[in-house]
Amino acid sequence: MAEEAPHATVTEPPAARPRREKRRRPSGEPPPLPKPAWWPRYVRLLILTIVLGALLAWWYTVSPPDAGLMRWLADHRTDWMTDVAKVFSWLATQPAVLAMRIALLVVLVVFRRWRHLAVALLGFFLMDMVVSRLSVSLPDPGEVIVVPGGAAYHFPAYAIASLSITLWSMVATLAPAGRIRDRAAGAAIALGVVVVLARAYLGATYPIAGLYSVLLGFCIAATLLGWLAPEDAFPVSYKRGGNAAHLDLAGARTEAVIRAMRDQLGIEVTGLKAFGDEGSGGSTPLLMTTADGTRIFGKILATSHVRADRWYRIGRTILYGRLEDETSFSSVRRLIAYEDYALRLLDDDGFTVAHSYGVVELTPNREYLLATRFFEDAETLGHAEVTDEVIDGGLEVVRRLWDSGLAHRDIKPANLLVVGGALQVIDVSGLEIRPSPWREAVDLANMMLVLALRSDPERVYTHALRLFTPDEIGEAFAAAVGMAIPTELQRYLKEDDRDLIARFKELAPPHEAISIQRWSFRRVALIAGVALAAAVIAFWGVEAVLDVLA
Repeated sequence: MAEEAPHATVTEPPAARPRREKRRRPSGEPPPLPKPAWWPRYVRLLILTIVLGALLAWWYTVSPPDAGLMRWLADHRTDWMTDVAKVFSWLATQPAVLAMRIALLVVLVVFRRWRHLAVALLGFFLMDMVVSRLSVSLPDPGEVIVVPGGAAYHFPAYAIASLSITLWSMVATLAPAGRIRDRAAGAAIALGVVVVLARAYLGATYPIAGLYSVLLGFCIAATLLGWLAPEDAFPVSYKRGGNAAHLDLAGARTEAVIRAMRDQLGIEVTGLKAFGDEGSGGSTPLLMTTADGTRIFGKILATSHVRADRWYRIGRTILYGRLEDETSFSSVRRLIAYEDYALRLLDDDGFTVAHSYGVVELTPNREYLLATRFFEDAETLGHAEVTDEVIDGGLEVVRRLWDSGLAHRDIKPANLLVVGGALQVIDVSGLEIRPSPWREAVDLANMMLVLALRSDPERVYTHALRLFTPDEIGEAFAAAVGMAIPTELQRYLKEDDRDLIARFKELAPPHEAISIQRWSFRRVALIAGVALAAAVIAFWGVEAVLDVLA
């Protein structure tokens, strides 16, 4: 889990911080940030929709309930209304639906919303390949059709079902939550209903079957997105310079943090704000101000962060295999407890780290906050002056981690602070105990690269020889390839005119390249599964395009 916000510390000792009496939450009292489960409402609605569909399908096979309404509409057609109806009816044709889907997928690819992309494709596949196969053929209502090519009558209605799942997927993956999404959802409903009425007016779709298909598309899209891409884990955001996965600190969450800090840690917080989220990738960092004006750093971890970490590891396994002996955390409670433990472990070993005030529960088993001291007047190594003292301090940190049998695993500019001219590490959520030699070597290479970004590689290499052998440095840069280098550090290296990695390799003794590719049965199975899914989707997409061209 990546974190780039400066952990913070105060200038006075923790014991001097004013505290209130802690309060135990009685049994039955809601937590500071209660969150009802999303699924009961949508799953119940989906079940009711399926049951309703079964009843309507039986009714249609006995006697279509709205055949008379279609004949009445046919008797009251006018030329101008027919022309308008044909325009709206076209939206439910294969070319129009395919064009909307392609546009949606392009936008999701451009903004790299891979999770939304996968869920949208799954929704389209379920509606087109599964629901259509289970649909019931309906009798012809009579000579009422006026659209070119005639019509095939089914329940659910093919055309409306495809349009409905497309519209709802567009709303859920393109419109940010809140007022914008509410308006977009209202517009999607209105458009779906208008298209149904237009096709019913033209005699191409039974009205009730069409309206049911609009409802079915909503239920399937809402259930899939709530299950596989929940809003708290994969929010829709178009902000630049930050991580879209950050939790919203406004409103109820702010009140919950203030209340939880007071009740659970006895610390009176009067205000809080987002802090350092430009580089944070695995949590939601914030800065809290206490009643006496001092500041405390906090980071919120939620179930969404654990899920994102799991998917990241799956993707990394497909690309490289398991890079080291590591396992995902089973819950957010364990994840934040481990970071609290890591801070205390490093503190016990003599490392200068942010003092932990403890873990605060916002929503049981779903959302927690870790409160630590805030380092005033500190700069990240991406902006601070790199002196000889800073270089020695950074290299000594790695040496001490090696000697203690530890690895930081995420050394990059935003996770290194310069406080009073001395360097120290922050964000220890990825700390590994008894790491592999490969992981230790990667920590050294990343530290040297970060230090060289604001100095020069020759200077850093000379200082490194005081603590590490030339062979150890050569091994480090033989391992520094691909995903071994954090994303933020890779960005800095690309922006630098110098090829720092190549220069360090020239300075260090030659070392055989260390491959990060690891093969296992799990990796082969994941690759096979992804390839199969891609083949099915590709075949389905080609078939849809050919149908349109035909």
